[in-house]
Amino acid sequence: MLLHILSIHPFMNLEEEIKQTKFRSEFHKLAINILFTSKWIEQKNMEVLKPYKISGQQFNILRILRGQHPKCSTITTLQERMLDKMSNASRLVEKLRQKGLVERHENDEDRRQVKVTITETGLKILDELDEKLYAQEVGICTLTNEEANSINQLLDKLRG
Repeated sequence: MLLHILSIHPFMNLEEEIKQTKFRSEFHKLAINILFTSKWIEQKNMEVLKPYKISGQQFNILRILRGQHPKCSTITTLQERMLDKMSNASRLVEKLRQKGLVERHENDEDRRQVKVTITETGLKILDELDEKLYAQEVGICTLTNEEANSINQLLDKLRG
């Protein structure tokens, strides 16, 4: 269905998408376009995550923990590495724990510090999601590898 939508509107520009033709400057339009595109990608990802009953922020926590696996991670480390720095990592970890996707362990040396690890179930779900998200990326991406590389470099430069 998504490929069908793209074939109908293969290159709908920002002005058409948001029905706005005037911007203060090209930089203002760029900022709006980045925000719009970010939300568009986020929505596509949520469609894949929804059947697993996990949010994008919970998915981010799981991916960080998988990268640390088999080592533990602290809530502070998770918070520092999250894409959304305003997320409440403790609350997200607790929801994932209730779903059996992560385990929390008290730190014997510092009881205020909690150690978190991903479970085998969490790893299995990530493997499934990797396949589905990759298929989605391939399905929605109209860019070449070279174009994607150029945009990545430009975005890195923008954040300077």
